[in-house]
Amino acid sequence: MNFVYNLPGLFIAIIFHELAHGYMAYILGDNTAKNAGRLSLNPIKHIDPVGFVCMLVFRFGWAKPVPINPLNFRNRKRDTILVSLAGPLTNFIIAILVSFVILFARITSPILQKIFVITLWYNIMLGVFNLLPFPPLDGSKILASLLPRKQEYYFYRYEKYLYIILVILIGTNTIDKILGPIISYALDLLDLILGYLWSVVYGI
Repeated sequence: MNFVYNLPGLFIAIIFHELAHGYMAYILGDNTAKNAGRLSLNPIKHIDPVGFVCMLVFRFGWAKPVPINPLNFRNRKRDTILVSLAGPLTNFIIAILVSFVILFARITSPILQKIFVITLWYNIMLGVFNLLPFPPLDGSKILASLLPRKQEYYFYRYEKYLYIILVILIGTNTIDKILGPIISYALDLLDLILGYLWSVVYGI
């Protein structure tokens, strides 16, 4: 049953994350994702079977990367950053919306409550994880685009070694020690925001 409870939240987190990348690229002048059929809510377009199973079992996995061609951007560095941020920011927005539902909808079904909480967690986790500065995560593209052109070149030239570091961090569970405090801080911040909204709405 836990497997079933995880599915909606995981689908929502992955699909909207990848869709946001593709749609932002499309807005900024790159039709690559659109031409590949990735501007879609169809999970088959975005789900990588092996990565999806790993996400369910190990809480770390991957989706099909959205094809992007930075050469189509009007401002390559700036637009690469915007496209890279689109996915994680979408996850954070979904987490906030789900939090509103949990707080104000007064859901009585324990099953629905669990599904909403899992959806909240997956979106926070996926958003934070993808901001880490390791390839192929979004954070690495943001970092590379912020570097001067020469340093950016060396970053991409040697990024294969950063892949290895990420694999080691995941394989040794060190990644949990990095993500855990960040996720806890994000949840605490979200709790403060919701607590404030609750006091405003209900005058407590």
